[in-house]
Amino acid sequence: MNWHDDAVSSHETGPGAATGVALLEAVRQDLGALRLPLALPGTDQTRLDLRRAVAQLDDYVLPRFRSLDAPLLAVVGGSTGAGKSTLVNALVGHPVTRAGAIRPTTRQPILLHHPADAAWFEGQRVLPALGRIRGAVVDGRAPAPADAALDSGPVTSLVLISDSAVPPGIALLDAPDVDSISENNRQLAGQLLAAADLWVFVTTANRYADAVPWRLLLDAASRDIMVAVVLDRVPPAAESEVSEDLQAMLSREGLGAAQLFVVPELPLDAAGMLPAEAAGPLRLWLGKLAGDAAGRARIARRTLNGTLLALAHRVDAAEQALSEQQHAAEVLAADARSAYDDAVARILEATRDGALLRGEVLARWQDFVGTGEFFRAMEQNIGRFRDRAGAFFRGEPAPAVRVETAIETGLQAVILDQAAKAAEQTDQRWRSDPAGRQVLGTDDLSGASEGFADAVAAEIRAWQGSLMELIRTEGQGKRTQARWLSFGINGLGAALMIVVFSMTAGLTGLEIGVAGGTAVVGQRLLEAVFGEDAVRRLARTAREDLHLRCQGLLAAECQRFLTRLEVDGGVPPSAIAGHAAALRRLAATS
Repeated sequence: MNWHDDAVSSHETGPGAATGVALLEAVRQDLGALRLPLALPGTDQTRLDLRRAVAQLDDYVLPRFRSLDAPLLAVVGGSTGAGKSTLVNALVGHPVTRAGAIRPTTRQPILLHHPADAAWFEGQRVLPALGRIRGAVVDGRAPAPADAALDSGPVTSLVLISDSAVPPGIALLDAPDVDSISENNRQLAGQLLAAADLWVFVTTANRYADAVPWRLLLDAASRDIMVAVVLDRVPPAAESEVSEDLQAMLSREGLGAAQLFVVPELPLDAAGMLPAEAAGPLRLWLGKLAGDAAGRARIARRTLNGTLLALAHRVDAAEQALSEQQHAAEVLAADARSAYDDAVARILEATRDGALLRGEVLARWQDFVGTGEFFRAMEQNIGRFRDRAGAFFRGEPAPAVRVETAIETGLQAVILDQAAKAAEQTDQRWRSDPAGRQVLGTDDLSGASEGFADAVAAEIRAWQGSLMELIRTEGQGKRTQARWLSFGINGLGAALMIVVFSMTAGLTGLEIGVAGGTAVVGQRLLEAVFGEDAVRRLARTAREDLHLRCQGLLAAECQRFLTRLEVDGGVPPSAIAGHAAALRRLAATS
């Protein structure tokens, strides 16, 4: 049976209610979609709080907002051995729940309701994730489904028992122990208490100060939920002292308005039942609540509004956690980008300070341009230099190619070295941060990626090819075309590369004279063909092109780290913050 067809609340039909439901459904959707992937301090607790918030929206907030006039759900909860099941049996006057010395006794929650209220609970109005099992009391004994659920796995259903001893307008739900030895039972107890309109919290003279129950009672205080505390199994001689102490504790923690009921330590009969008068005051109090429709609506509204405010606090915490996730990701990304930007800067510095004119590049360039007599000839007569160099280039193209190859090898080595340093630096920075360690896991990213050397070589060759194209473009004029053709494009390209790397700040001793002198050769050669202004423009363009290509190579390497920072929370922080504000407004107007 669908409760919505037969028990529609007047609260559902107003336009304000429709707006509220739409808001709550949007909050539920966004909280369900929100992700916190980075391992930051407190993130595990926030994730747990989010799951609980979503469950509470499903189990209680949305159902109750749609139907304020539905029967109240009173969840009977408490510590292990407090006597919850025995108390519930006493309230209805016969055994309906499992009670005994073996723990845990409440293995499957039992929901008791008046037959007239069946439609409210047989559907999925409250606790929709739990299936329904229809139970029945047979020969005064607890229902078989409750006794049959003896496995230790998670409970997935409620046992519904229709009992005329339960007053119409209120239902009793016997929950598992809040401090059960079974984690599944503890989680279920928390879920059921979060779905309650009011709590009947059962403790004993020996256990009333325990930490676990008080955490839940403080949660009740934060939700402004109505609470009845049952102090069970109290020795007559200690009743005054213990009840006064418990009442003082409740007042200190903001629960001074909680109803306190004392059940003395009494023997049970053969059926395990307390004397009828033991639960009389609590039974009368619940009956009074059930019989007052307006009072029930006030209690439901009070609990609902308190829950909305508590939910707003959780949403605030979620927004803060999401912002912290994004900030942490930005810090890690900035660390990675900084390391690779520094690597690009070091590569470019190596191309400016003359370092690449050492070793093999210097030797191949010297092979290419010849001996010291060649320099003197160039200085004495640029025309003679052009004739000799042109003949040299036309007759010996191979040396120019060897210069290109040496430059490629030297530049590749510099780029690979700096990329490896950037990767190592990023890996170290990330592993010093909990979020970075989680993102990296067991993967080793402290070196250059596979295939990076080939990518670098291909990019350098592409850069060299672009230099050749620059020379072709610059030599399109009729006056320069014959000149650059006479020298050979490979020779001019090699000369341009040498000019690009011609700064000598990093050279010492004889290297300054040798490398610097050979760079002058290249510059004079290019100036003889294209002119001084054109050479400066060509060198500047070539250097900028190299800079961009190095940036692209290192950016691609950096991306190995950045792709691991896909911390899209699924929902913008501003949307979450808006939900928190809207929940507060809804609580104030409901």
